[in-house]
Amino acid sequence: MIFLMRSAAVYGIDALLVDIEVNLRQAAENDQSPNITIVGLPDTAVRESRERIRAAINNSGYFFPIQKITVNLAPADVRKEGASFDLPSALGILGANGDLTNGQAIENTLSVGELSLDGRVRPIRGALSIALAARENGITNILVPEENAREAAVVQGVNVFPIRDLRQAANLVQDLDSGGTTTVTPLKLDIAELKSGENKYRVDFNEVRGQQTAKRALEVASAGGHNILFIGPPGSGKTMLAKRLPTILPPLEFEEALEITKIHSVAGLTGKSGLVVERPFKSPHHTVSQAGLIGGGSIPKPGEVSLAHLGVLFLDELPEFARSVLEVLRQPMEDKSVTISRAASSLTFPANFTLVASMNPCPCGYFGSSRECKCSPIQIQRYVGKISGPLMDRIDIHIDVPAVKFNELRGKDVPAGDSSDTVRERVIKARETQLARFSGDGVYSNSAMSPKQIRKFCELDADSEMLLEKAMQRQGLSARAHDRILKVARTIADLEGSESVQSSHISEAINYRSLDRNYWT
Repeated sequence: MIFLMRSAAVYGIDALLVDIEVNLRQAAENDQSPNITIVGLPDTAVRESRERIRAAINNSGYFFPIQKITVNLAPADVRKEGASFDLPSALGILGANGDLTNGQAIENTLSVGELSLDGRVRPIRGALSIALAARENGITNILVPEENAREAAVVQGVNVFPIRDLRQAANLVQDLDSGGTTTVTPLKLDIAELKSGENKYRVDFNEVRGQQTAKRALEVASAGGHNILFIGPPGSGKTMLAKRLPTILPPLEFEEALEITKIHSVAGLTGKSGLVVERPFKSPHHTVSQAGLIGGGSIPKPGEVSLAHLGVLFLDELPEFARSVLEVLRQPMEDKSVTISRAASSLTFPANFTLVASMNPCPCGYFGSSRECKCSPIQIQRYVGKISGPLMDRIDIHIDVPAVKFNELRGKDVPAGDSSDTVRERVIKARETQLARFSGDGVYSNSAMSPKQIRKFCELDADSEMLLEKAMQRQGLSARAHDRILKVARTIADLEGSESVQSSHISEAINYRSLDRNYWT
């Protein structure tokens, strides 16, 4: 007898439907092959599921068939990975053995889950991607582990049933097929309630004492989606500033939250929250490898740049990162995506992040500060030279973060500054101006402007032209740095509500490039 169950496999951040066909046949007298044979390019985890399925069925009170069992995972030319096929395979064996009926409802039901030996269903990765694939293919019902239910229920238009064990899943499939009352009710989530938890940060922008220039630069970076580098001695507040950038970024749209949740779901980082409603902030250690930062592995998984998608990637102590690791950032910073190619497949992960980096001005950290620097010019040059010119060109804003003065630190006669909510309002207004400007062009911030758009929206008067020309000649800036200055100037103009880019905007944007590598040398 042949019985069909539906399931899905995750590839990259998307899912592909998989049909699980189970066939029972009588074994010949001299047939010494295993009782269960799994075909369809299964990996080791899928092949090992034979013993998990056998134990789960027996320990759930069902009779495991003595016939030869063939489980086919279709399409057969796509490699199947992971333990998420345990539950649908076990249900298929029960159906082929006569414990379940194969009706119309089975074809509209998809199930995923790893089985324990006692029949409990364990969580899997990529539940959100699987739910989206089910909705796109017209599947009505999804059976997922309880731990993944909230994540899958974010997708509207499908019935998500949280499953605790194999017996519960079998009873539910039988009820769905018979059209009777189900033992488990679909989980429904209030999306508005989920999103009510956004923008509730434990830190605030006004907690940073002093550093008005750095806070202004961070506001500009947030408004235009620009990458930023902080340079200053230890304890000047570089990390403190970086951790408060998410608090002034615009709130996530629902589709953006879905996109972030898909990536975190594939990486197994969603937990029980269901939907990621805050922009991610990722801060990898400087010992991170290329695969850890960009993504990779024999089974490609998203790296830190993808986990920071639509959020912030913070690289503290930038020169301490391996040069080869930093250089792989150049392509995703330009293309906003990462393509990982292997012999069997090529996967693309989104990587539209805002880079925030920090570094000391020299190895000891005190060059240019009130404390004595013990580094020689050669040591300083070697330290700064760890960051290549092409990478530095891709960072729009370089800002000096000096040590905080005592009066500013204690708040004596010095205002605390604007709160995160106040700054975010200005940022949102500037972003709305940019969205209206680039309507229909697929561009959402000034940092993503093409050369054609730069020429169109960043026209300069004679004074601005002369100012920019002198800056490029004196600092030896590249053509890419020229475009970055114009993009930052356009953002500054948007924050001030100016229709055109003025010389004051160009001057401020040039000051944000004053620590360019050519200037240091």
